[in-house]
Amino acid sequence: MNVQNQVARALLQTGAVGFTPHMPITFKSGIVSPVYVDNRRLPFAPDAWHVVIDGFRQVIEQESIEFDILAGIETGAIPHSAALGYVLQKPSVFVRKQAKEHGQKKAVEGGDVVGKTVLLIEDLVTTGGSSLAGVEALRDEGARVVCCLAIVSYGFEQAITAFVAADVQLFTLTSFDYIVQEGQASGHFSAQDVAIIDAWRQDPLHWSGKGLG
Repeated sequence: MNVQNQVARALLQTGAVGFTPHMPITFKSGIVSPVYVDNRRLPFAPDAWHVVIDGFRQVIEQESIEFDILAGIETGAIPHSAALGYVLQKPSVFVRKQAKEHGQKKAVEGGDVVGKTVLLIEDLVTTGGSSLAGVEALRDEGARVVCCLAIVSYGFEQAITAFVAADVQLFTLTSFDYIVQEGQASGHFSAQDVAIIDAWRQDPLHWSGKGLG
């Protein structure tokens, strides 16, 4: 089984993938969704978390990604970047969504990134806004950031375009296609569920959940 399937299965088995079409959630971007991924559940499921951290390691090796420092976006990505840094014996920092208003007022915490190549770790990419804000913060601190490695992305065109514009290559351990395929094969999603998810993915900006019955 490849990494994409392994990670998709791990997310489903831990309950990290939720499907609530009659009580849709609203992302920070404003997108209303019948389905979501909560990667914060992973540290509570060590076996599944190991699959994810080892998946990161495999992708880094397969894609020959070279870097000096790992960085995680607060708060969701920090456990994963820290665990990966421990496994790879690489230094790790974290990036605040907003710089502290007191103390040293840092946006990047943990160490000096000036002149270093930093690999950004993300748990989930929706539109790419939070990830690329982290890239900007790291670059403002003098880091070189050319790659972002995320557990999963919804695959929105808006995110793909944004990463290209920022000159950042995005790699993901799995995709929503794999999650849907694994979910249907394992009985997590019915054919009707998949139809709802597909309708949302085709037009996420205008999906509202109305008329579901």
